[in-house]
Amino acid sequence: MSFKKALKRFIGIKDPEELKVEKSTRQKIVEFFESLFYALLAALFIITFFFQNTRIPTGSMEGTILVGDFVIVNKFIYGASSPRYVPFTEIKLPYFTLPGFKEPKRYDIVVFEYPGDRDELVPKELNVQYVKRCYGLPGDTLEIRDKVIFINGEQAWIPPNIQYLMPVPVPKGQADPQIFPLGSQWNRDNYGPLYIPKKGDKIKLTPQNALGWKTIIDREHGERVVSVIGDKVTIKGVEVTEYEFQKDYYFMIGDNRDDSADSRFWGLVPRDLIVGEALIVIWSWDREIPLTSPFKLIGSSRLDRALKLLH
Repeated sequence: MSFKKALKRFIGIKDPEELKVEKSTRQKIVEFFESLFYALLAALFIITFFFQNTRIPTGSMEGTILVGDFVIVNKFIYGASSPRYVPFTEIKLPYFTLPGFKEPKRYDIVVFEYPGDRDELVPKELNVQYVKRCYGLPGDTLEIRDKVIFINGEQAWIPPNIQYLMPVPVPKGQADPQIFPLGSQWNRDNYGPLYIPKKGDKIKLTPQNALGWKTIIDREHGERVVSVIGDKVTIKGVEVTEYEFQKDYYFMIGDNRDDSADSRFWGLVPRDLIVGEALIVIWSWDREIPLTSPFKLIGSSRLDRALKLLH
C-alpha cells in the first residue's frame, strides 16, 4: 500500500475504489432481501388463492388417503377466498371470494372448514379443516341402506378403496342419538332419506322437525334464533311455519365408513366453508414416528404414494 493511501485511510478518507466496492456490497444485500420479500409475497399469494399443502391427521379416508399423507389442495377450482383468519390465531378477518371454475361435484374429494358438532352454533376450534368425499349435492335426497348409499333413489358409486371395519350393518330402526339431525331414528348404516337443501329452498317447520334444523338455521343467522314453544316454532320470537335456506349445502362422508366422523354425525357443510379439492399426494410417511427421530421418519417414507393423483 502506498504512503498516500495509508494516510487517507488513517485520517478517514476512503478511496473511490473502496467506496464503489462498499456500495456494490450494500446493493447486493438490499437486492437479496428484496428478492426474498417478493418470493415470500408470491408464495403467500399462491397459498392463499391457488394451492395449499394439507397433512392428513386422521384415518377417515384411509385406503384412498392415508394418515401421514401430504396432500396438495386445489383452492381456485371452486373459487379461492382471501385469508379468513389472522395467521396462527382464531381471529376472524373480513374476506372476499374469487369466482370458481366449477361447483363441487358428486364424489369429489373435498377440503372444507369444519362447521362444528351437530348442536354447536360455533365450533370449539375455528379454522379446522376436514377432508371427505362429497356425496350429497344441494337438492339431492340421500339415503343409506345397510351401508350402501343411494342418491335420489339410485345406488351411488362405490370408491375402489372403500373400507368397512364392521361388515355387519347396524339394523334399521336402531337409533343412534349422536346422528344428525337431532331426533332422527337413524344410525350410521341405515340413514335417511335426508333432503339436502339448496339456496332458496323452503321447508315446513313443525315442533317435530324444527330441533333437527335448528343449528343450521341458527348458523345462517349467526345467533340462536329458533325456539319451540308448545306447538309453535319461532324465529327471533316470530311464529313461523316454514323457512327459506340462505345457502347451498353438501353431504360429506369418509371412504373409511366405520371410522369417519362426517355428515351423518355433525351435519351438512355450507358452500362458503368449502376450501378446495384434494388433488395429489406429494409425500407420505408414518405419522406415528415422532419428529425427534428424523432418520426413522425419513426411512418410513412411502415412495409409492409420492405424486399419487387422488380420485
